[in-house]
Amino acid sequence: MIIDVIIPAFNEERAVGLVVRDIPKDLVRHIVVVNNASNDRTSEMARSAGAVVVDQPERGYGSACLKGMEHVASLQPPPDIVVFLDADHSDKPQQLSDIIDPIRRNEADFVIGSRALGKREAGSMMPQQVFGNWLATRLLLWFYGERYTDLGPFRAVRWPVLQAMDMKDRNYGWTVEMQLKAAKHGTRITEVPVDYRRRIGSSKVSGTVKGSILAGYKIIATIFKYR
Repeated sequence: MIIDVIIPAFNEERAVGLVVRDIPKDLVRHIVVVNNASNDRTSEMARSAGAVVVDQPERGYGSACLKGMEHVASLQPPPDIVVFLDADHSDKPQQLSDIIDPIRRNEADFVIGSRALGKREAGSMMPQQVFGNWLATRLLLWFYGERYTDLGPFRAVRWPVLQAMDMKDRNYGWTVEMQLKAAKHGTRITEVPVDYRRRIGSSKVSGTVKGSILAGYKIIATIFKYR
């Protein structure tokens, strides 16, 4: 199966090269790092590690992911699976095979890497992240009938399924939009345990009060929007 990886990156010069190098190259075709208006050497470090770099000057996690999808859509042949993960070295790319295996075995079409089911390094998730995940997953169960344990960024989805989701969110609501649309569409969903470690550098979202409030509001608003 053809597998492409999309990594949104904003000012991750210290981490992104490590992430790209840790991805099992025998499993993937392209590693696409989306430089999301960085003002450091993120592009240079990603490219030197072997990634294809695409620029997205519009800030926002979802905006970067959509730009990566736009690039993947231009490839021939198209991928069978698209994997998303973060550029801050908190995910463990070596676990990519665990993420894609349920799809390769035709047991699922959408796989979430669950940090709640895996091993979390002390300090890798802020208390507000843990609570936010708990609240969001409960709302997804109540409103959409799907039992998730996490909104983890490390995830894999069949390309035709991802296209059918018609993703829209351009910032904090991206992950929850994907998960609620998967539930609404009757997608075959599963979660696999993944490990999580403290990121390299400071968080742009959970590391600030403003970022945490904005992300929390957007996630809850997105859940209600598509109900």
